[in-house]
Amino acid sequence: MKLSQFRFDLPLNLIAQHPTKRREDSRMMVVHRHTGQIENKHFKDILEYFGDKDVFVVNNTKVFPARMYGRKEKTGAKIEVFLLRELNKTNRLWDVIVDPARKIRVGNKLYFGENDELVAEVIDNTTSRGRTIRFLWDEDEESFKKMLDFLGETPLPKYIKRKPDEEDKERFQTVYAKHEGAVAAPTAGLHFSKELIKRCEIQGIRFAEVTLHTGLGTFRPIEVEDLSKHKMDAEYYEITDGACKIVNKAKESSQRICSIGTTTMRALESSFTAQKLLKPSEGWTNHFIHPPYQFNIADSLVTNFHLPKTSLLIMVCAFAGYDLAVEAYKRAIKDKYRFFTYGDAMLVI
Repeated sequence: MKLSQFRFDLPLNLIAQHPTKRREDSRMMVVHRHTGQIENKHFKDILEYFGDKDVFVVNNTKVFPARMYGRKEKTGAKIEVFLLRELNKTNRLWDVIVDPARKIRVGNKLYFGENDELVAEVIDNTTSRGRTIRFLWDEDEESFKKMLDFLGETPLPKYIKRKPDEEDKERFQTVYAKHEGAVAAPTAGLHFSKELIKRCEIQGIRFAEVTLHTGLGTFRPIEVEDLSKHKMDAEYYEITDGACKIVNKAKESSQRICSIGTTTMRALESSFTAQKLLKPSEGWTNHFIHPPYQFNIADSLVTNFHLPKTSLLIMVCAFAGYDLAVEAYKRAIKDKYRFFTYGDAMLVI
């Protein structure tokens, strides 16, 4: 398929700027793949579609405060530094994106904090905006992490046109987040509250956890018309033996397995056997799912409403079927569903 087939006109006022007051109060569109039926519900109604021994697979990655603001040595120019991934703990080496990039060269030093609490040196160019930097910090790892937490900012996407606040520290994180490493939240999971999870468990629904550290590559614009030529950035994932046992037991009993989010789905589709069972593994995946595609593990999907021409929208179309997904998005715009990170949910079943 071609990238242009995933273009649609999205009114900017439908991009949610704030989360709902309570997580499970988001609206939820339910899309039935086999009948084409589309229902309008709320996320707390998800219990109507799953029951005893069904499995929700969630991504337990944890977002860290990846956006920092520093000053360039000598000129004092303000520089945004977006932390992507730590390359080496011992030497404090990080892959970052800098803005404006034209001002930042190898050898420059950057100062962070009102009293220059943290200093970094640029040691390499990686892409037009990418740099490798080394933080000049002699104390232990725990104090370094505390300093990053103190100076860093919740990395809200640029489409949210406001500064992050205290509420975002909690709401840009799932309630089951455990393993730090993501620079963007696995947004489908944001709709679950602790209370709703407890209600799911009382109903007999089991939870299996996988980890995929969402990077900016998931949201990087696709620049080729032929989707088969697009290359995803690699993201770290881990699937434990415990998660496999829960998922595979459900598959063998023909129970429903629901992937909570597209990042979860990418992890599941990166590690399965010839018998279409989930297998333990860890590593890096650059798996790009686009139509046509035969899914191997999950038979239902919870996701948010995504922006045009993104890899996330393309995966949803592969799972729901292109024509049905297009119809669902037309209805979502007509019915004023909220889009993107803090937006509403879609259940494809």
